[in-house]
Amino acid sequence: MITVIDYGAGNLRSVENALKYLKAPYRITSQPADLDEAEVILLPGVGHFGQMIRSLQDLGLLPVLRDRLRHGVPYLGICLGMHALYEQSEEAPAWPGLGFFRGSIRRFPEGLKVPHMGWNQLEIAPGSRLLQNLGGKPYVYFAHSYYLPIEETREAQAALADYGQPFVAAVEKDGVYGVQFHPEKSGDAGLQILRNFLEASRRARSRKSGPEGGQHAG
Repeated sequence: MITVIDYGAGNLRSVENALKYLKAPYRITSQPADLDEAEVILLPGVGHFGQMIRSLQDLGLLPVLRDRLRHGVPYLGICLGMHALYEQSEEAPAWPGLGFFRGSIRRFPEGLKVPHMGWNQLEIAPGSRLLQNLGGKPYVYFAHSYYLPIEETREAQAALADYGQPFVAAVEKDGVYGVQFHPEKSGDAGLQILRNFLEASRRARSRKSGPEGGQHAG
């Protein structure tokens, strides 16, 4: 079952509709006890980085989420949910992120219209599990004013996109995935990405619970 985190501002309806379409069992929660038992975690994010981190902290979810990531629970962060994986964001420098990846989220430079909103193409890295079976350079839907620079996390890059400059559009490492775009609003390509996440998570859980359990594979 997928545990979808509700921190009070995420775009839950679109995510819920996509999971229903895929017939994927899920629960939406803001309870630390539910997150502590989660087998798969999805954090959708819209709004302001600082507000999201503060809400996760106030709900008691932040330490549990850090613990779940340390224990190899499969995770998909959407938009701000991807930003949360990093150490900080220029949008709210006083509020540290989860720090799963090193690096900082930055605002698009002056001269570019923000937010970057609408359809854009992905340049997918070879071997990406999250973005397999998409073919070519698929279009997905973006809505953001802050981005991850390509120099921040080269070892985890799964896809790039371009908006006045290249930026990281997706990351993946050890079963932890983040996407800058919104798969729940990206049509068939987005649904395939969610299928890929569900399948990768299923395989990871199967390996972890098998005869050689205890070994996390992402």
